[in-house]
Amino acid sequence: MIEKLYSDFDTDITIRSNAGKTFSENQLDFSALWQVDGVKNVSRAIEEVVVLKHEKKWVNASLVGVDSSFLTISRMAEHMVDGKPVLTDKSGEFGILGATLLDKLGGFIPEKMGYEQVILYAPKRDSKVRLGANPFHTSIVNVSGRMNFNREVNAEKIVLPIHLAKEVLNYNDAITAVYIDVASDASNEEVKQILRAKLGTDFDVKTNYEKNELIYKTSKSEKVIVLIILVFIFILAAFNLIASLTMLFVEKKENVQTMIGFGADQQMVFKIFFIEGILIAGKGILIGLLLGYGICLTQVYGGYLTMPNSGGEPFPVKLSFNDGLLIVSLVSLLSFLFSYLPVRYLLKKNFGHLHY
Repeated sequence: MIEKLYSDFDTDITIRSNAGKTFSENQLDFSALWQVDGVKNVSRAIEEVVVLKHEKKWVNASLVGVDSSFLTISRMAEHMVDGKPVLTDKSGEFGILGATLLDKLGGFIPEKMGYEQVILYAPKRDSKVRLGANPFHTSIVNVSGRMNFNREVNAEKIVLPIHLAKEVLNYNDAITAVYIDVASDASNEEVKQILRAKLGTDFDVKTNYEKNELIYKTSKSEKVIVLIILVFIFILAAFNLIASLTMLFVEKKENVQTMIGFGADQQMVFKIFFIEGILIAGKGILIGLLLGYGICLTQVYGGYLTMPNSGGEPFPVKLSFNDGLLIVSLVSLLSFLFSYLPVRYLLKKNFGHLHY
């Protein structure tokens, strides 16, 4: 889910200048970028902070001006809440707003007219601020739709065609980044190394994992932390197993003495209580597996639990055979230990003449 949320909007590879925020697009040979093995799509990009207004509401936003290829790169059609994933057509140029951002402005996408209108205030580039002068360039933007990627994009981003972004920001041939989409059968890291070798030290080339390094590291470590917590909970719950075996031993102590008197050896007495512990734990494992996978399958095919502020999108569930095998193995190992050690201790303490 995290890869889908962040990787779709944050392209596989991003190229930025090491010298400053912007650089001339003439510094790059875009035809050479397209010819690099593994490069599937390329889009120029302009990123800037702007102010949006709709009726009496004002919000800050992050403008992203892109080529039309970005719609394909980001799989925009799959992330539309309403409206259409269109930046340019015969009727003009359009913007696509984050779903939360348009809600903050109190706007909506009319079904009949097809688009909403907002006023965009962009800072004038290289202009001196004078008392009474307007430091912003204003432009009316037609909004063709609302997009839903992740919280940050939904609350801050407005996507515009790059020609319109250049016009409102007075960027001419300047851009702030180049977005690269890597083919599914190619490695992001390998393509990055090829691009870095071609571009030299003037440009910084990063993969989407490097851009969101903390998010990906957190998501991976979270799984380990949850597993550790679950193992700790099972260790606490295993004291119930110890208590059950202890009570059973106390209750059947006289029977054990009788069995020893009839000639039962050490292995037989040990196996009786050990297997009893394994059966108790095995019943719990079986019920847990049935309930756990049953709930997961219900969510996968029914989607009854939805994420808040997601437009009804269900909580994602992925069934993994390896994860299930890992959990069953850990629980089985702990069940073995918590059955073996208490039984061995009780028999040794009460029947010291038996050796194990």
